[in-house]
Amino acid sequence: MRLLGLISLLVVLAIVGVAVSRQLQAVGRVPSPAASAAPPAANVREASQQLQEQVRRDVTKALEQGARREEPEQ
Repeated sequence: MRLLGLISLLVVLAIVGVAVSRQLQAVGRVPSPAASAAPPAANVREASQQLQEQVRRDVTKALEQGARREEPEQ
């Protein structure tokens, strides 16, 4: 009985391992839009500042789009 439990556990681990490896391969093939849009930063501080500026621009753009949607049509 214990042998059957051990075999079942190994089969489940193998299935999960195959699923994880396929997901990781799929994610690796998709290029990141943020990575291609900005040049690589020389250090952590510059990378952090670039990321903060990108988030700031994205939030501002989203707020502007929301404001345009809420404007009453005439």
